[in-house]
Amino acid sequence: MILRKFRTRPEFPFASLSLAAILVAATGLAQTQKPSDVTEFVTVDAPVFVLNHVRVIDGTGAPATENQAVVVENGKIKSIGAAVSAQIPTGAQQIDRPGYTVFPGIVGMHNHLYYTDSYSVQLSGKLAEPGLFIAEIPFTAPRLYLAAGVTTMRTTGSVEPYTDLKIKNRIDANQMPGPSIDATAPYLEGAPTQFAQMHELTGPDDAKRMVDYWAAEGMTSYKAYMHITGEELAAAIQQAHAHKMKLTGHLCSLTWPEAIALGIDDFEHGPVFTDSEFVQDKKPDTCPSGIAQSWLKQDIASPQVQELIHNLVSHHVAVTSTLPVFESSVPGRPKVQQRTLNAMSSESAQSYLTARAKIPLDSPVTAMLRKEMDFEVAFFKAGGLLLAGPDPTGNGGVLPGFGDEREIELLVEAGLAPLEAIQIATENGAKFLGREDQIGTLEPGKQADLILIKGDPSKNIEDIENVETVFKAGVGYDSKKLIESVSGQVGIR
Repeated sequence: MILRKFRTRPEFPFASLSLAAILVAATGLAQTQKPSDVTEFVTVDAPVFVLNHVRVIDGTGAPATENQAVVVENGKIKSIGAAVSAQIPTGAQQIDRPGYTVFPGIVGMHNHLYYTDSYSVQLSGKLAEPGLFIAEIPFTAPRLYLAAGVTTMRTTGSVEPYTDLKIKNRIDANQMPGPSIDATAPYLEGAPTQFAQMHELTGPDDAKRMVDYWAAEGMTSYKAYMHITGEELAAAIQQAHAHKMKLTGHLCSLTWPEAIALGIDDFEHGPVFTDSEFVQDKKPDTCPSGIAQSWLKQDIASPQVQELIHNLVSHHVAVTSTLPVFESSVPGRPKVQQRTLNAMSSESAQSYLTARAKIPLDSPVTAMLRKEMDFEVAFFKAGGLLLAGPDPTGNGGVLPGFGDEREIELLVEAGLAPLEAIQIATENGAKFLGREDQIGTLEPGKQADLILIKGDPSKNIEDIENVETVFKAGVGYDSKKLIESVSGQVGIR
């Protein structure tokens, strides 16, 4: 989670309603609500269908293949082959899409279900009570993720854990649209934290207790946060691994080499913004200032940085790229898209545009973003497992789903080939989750998680935004309808 700007929350317009009245209204709504909120978005639900005359990007980094037929049967890929010679089953629904591309569903690895703008809390440079407060968006976020092609995601830190679990369970039960979710437990944060919704660990025993508790509640991964101590992190990693779960970290108080030695599985955001190893006179278990500035002095080709890359690769530690959240603090970037503003509430859109206009032209984040890009390319080229996610936080302009697409575009800007960027956002995420035998690439026998887009992102990566249909386990969802269903509501619900 990266936060840039906050402002006071407007008065709740229905404050005069009694709790009883609200409960009565909610009960009535529940009685009239449809049992499923999925079918209105489904455009393909045939037991057997074929996507014919399409270009296929399989997610492995291999070249695209032209004029293919992708046959899907009972939610799984049955075959992929040349359209002219494909054996199409009798009775299969045929979807002819020449000029379109099919590639695997995105596996988003830093994808929150909350929104960090248009609410509490910074007044005159002081934190308002009780601290930074994050607003959950359980209705709009899952729909936008799915609309953009995210078929699997990790929540990467929870502030409303029971809401996250309810979303996961309802999606799994086909009662609401959204991706399959790896639900990350509440942040494993030390003291002092600025966040009202975060527990402050009191020591290693407390860290173990949290891991055990949330494993029992149904969470499937963990995230350490900025002020955790070495003892607490060691205990959390050991306990998470005992549950056969993984732990990632957005660190500050601990350096990356320290966390690697403790057995961490993944780092969020990349080192330029979170690895404090190059800060002069850093104190143990203390989060220093000046991390990014210390990294700007480093040459990616230097022995020190190359040693870090070797350390990561040799210990099989992944790095999650979250370039969109940093780009949002670069002046004039990204280009404002109407689809983003349309999805936001009017207040959220105005807040975002105001924050964007206040970014100084000489912002140091411009150089920091480039340095982070260079590190990620070097890490990937060295054989590191680079993952992708947008971290939809910051100034409110990085939205669920749209941010995942932007992350892939930025990986290409960083210096990777389009096919490599797509591989990072699909196959690599599946590998980290241990689901590479089910999802992440296109091959017979795997789950039919597919994205159908107009254009050729292997040549023009921006075509990745032209999503027509997203298939999750062989069921096709209308991207446009999903986006329209949240119009004007991001930041509210």
